[in-house]
Amino acid sequence: MFVRRSAAVLAATAVIGTAFAPAALADESPTASPSPSPSLTLPSGLYGSTDPTYDGVWRQSLALLAQHTVGVRPAAKAVDWLTGQQCANGGFAAYRADPATKCDAKTQTDTNSTGAALQALAALDADDTGTGTGAADAPDTTDTTDTTDTTAAAVKWLKSVQNEDGGWGYLPGGASDTNSTSVVIGALEATDTDTQDLRSKDDRTPYEALLGLALPCGEGGENGKDSGNGGGAFAFQPDKKGKLAANADATAAGVLGALGEGLTTDPEDDERSATPSGTGKDAECAAGDSPTAEQAAANGAAYLAGAVAETGHLESALAGAEDQPDYGNTADTVVALAAAGRTADAGKPLAWLKKNSGSWAAESGPAAYAQLIFAAHATGTDPRDFGGADLVKQLGATGPAAEPANKNSKDDKQATQDASEDDGGVSVWWIVGVGLVGGIGVGFLLSSRTKKQRQP
Repeated sequence: MFVRRSAAVLAATAVIGTAFAPAALADESPTASPSPSPSLTLPSGLYGSTDPTYDGVWRQSLALLAQHTVGVRPAAKAVDWLTGQQCANGGFAAYRADPATKCDAKTQTDTNSTGAALQALAALDADDTGTGTGAADAPDTTDTTDTTDTTAAAVKWLKSVQNEDGGWGYLPGGASDTNSTSVVIGALEATDTDTQDLRSKDDRTPYEALLGLALPCGEGGENGKDSGNGGGAFAFQPDKKGKLAANADATAAGVLGALGEGLTTDPEDDERSATPSGTGKDAECAAGDSPTAEQAAANGAAYLAGAVAETGHLESALAGAEDQPDYGNTADTVVALAAAGRTADAGKPLAWLKKNSGSWAAESGPAAYAQLIFAAHATGTDPRDFGGADLVKQLGATGPAAEPANKNSKDDKQATQDASEDDGGVSVWWIVGVGLVGGIGVGFLLSSRTKKQRQP
């Protein structure tokens, strides 16, 4: 779910042969982006084998959350690595190579890394205390690190950087965007924070910020294209003239945010209130120009249903790769459609992912596997048999072996075996500068739209 980053462009890859520098960093000097190094030494608790500079916390958080979702107990050192990334103020940066060094004014803590970490740690905390719903047969985590103080500090920091319009930008003080606002809503909801009544200094809620980024019905197809009837989508941010442009990635995030859902959502949640209206190309945008948050979520889901109705997937919005499939955002769309109650519309993109996402996930790493697990979970699909692939095993192979929670637990024995077999697991693909490979789908992490949010 996850497309944004100024100084934190997602360092994942999808191999189609050509690397593209993201627009957000096109104006940087060549020295602004570290070059890949074959001698790079990664922390033993970290998931993935590519340079973590721009996505270390994000991919770690998604990996831990995905494991929790399928009832796997993450390695203690993986949890410890994540908690060790937190700054004293409660926020998380994309990656800190030396956690022993205190964060200072140059450390760019951001809402996305913090929100993802909070969602993952809150899920683990809930199981530890026995108060969370979690996954079925959730593992006992009584011996893992107590992260209660970590999550409380993260909640406090996120509240402190809420914008006056009620939303959040990627960096504190940056203009609110749909993706960041939605990630934070999901994170705060994971800690039972009342986001419905979380008000800014201007007395605005996060949902008001999202509604301000939702296109009225009948307006704006993405990149000049019309998906469904073109209306009801979410924009990432207004352009310089204050105009909103439909964006499928932001819409997937916005649907979840408007529903108060996080990066992962349980199938057949009876409390969901987004009402489907038509299917596929017959999806309709409703509620006029003043929808409620639930109606905006339904409208956004209708837009997504139209966007994937023909091919079963979204197309990349990266310059030069518009004709390439966007795997990650397609996975996010499946989660959003399922969360909005449109399971029939989620079927075609889910089937497409089962058939086509294997190479992308292997080359992109833990966050990609996590996104596919979230899509499988949201639709009640077995992630251990996803088009013939065992996503749980493949994710486990990208990081430290899961720890046994119960000697008699069948699920835990399988998880340990999955994580310990095939140590190499995935291909290592280095980023050229901080360029993203064309065609990549990175879900909630935006790449080319963060220039507006840069801090001076």
